[in-house]
Amino acid sequence: MTALLIALSAAGGYLFGSIPFGLVLTRMAGLGDIRAIGSGNIGATNVLRTGRKDLAALTLILDAGKAGIAAAAFGYFFGTTAGLVAGGFAFAGHCFPVWLGFKGGKGVATFVGTMLVVFWPVGLAVIATWLIMAAIFRISSLAALAAAMAAPFAAYLWGRADVALMAGVLTVLIYWLHRANISRLLKGEEPRIGGKKDAAGTDGDQDADEPDTPAS
Repeated sequence: MTALLIALSAAGGYLFGSIPFGLVLTRMAGLGDIRAIGSGNIGATNVLRTGRKDLAALTLILDAGKAGIAAAAFGYFFGTTAGLVAGGFAFAGHCFPVWLGFKGGKGVATFVGTMLVVFWPVGLAVIATWLIMAAIFRISSLAALAAAMAAPFAAYLWGRADVALMAGVLTVLIYWLHRANISRLLKGEEPRIGGKKDAAGTDGDQDADEPDTPAS
């Protein structure tokens, strides 16, 4: 790949990934600015706090889909490396959108969408890990962190060092974005899925960009 093609893939992926679907959908539905409620996040979990499960599900699909489409499009036209770059930067665009002062979502849905396209067995491993961990521990953020950690190892075991490298970088970012959740997990204070809300009506900023139930 030439430097120009890498830059084009990065820019295209970032711009597509930076579309804040959660914010757009809730505003179109007349629910105001999603950043003004709950955790202030633009992901599906915070959209769910509006009481609109349909919008939360659509946000989840679109946040995953935008990264997947970016990776698929650039990968199809310019090759595997371009797809990896575009998918990775779509993740960055979702988490750090220039339009919102670089304050976006926590990237889990976008991460899944990227993995499903760049190497679908890893994407399925990520989803399976999330479902299993969520079913056992009933903690959304813990399930998300475990699922992200599974990706680079799964890619390496399948012999895809390129995917493992990208997944490793994105996993580090996911852990950094979930640092408040990790702190609460270590203290035993992280809310459980379907658990009692706090006084502000939120679930303690448990955002992991997915609805609060594994089946959603």
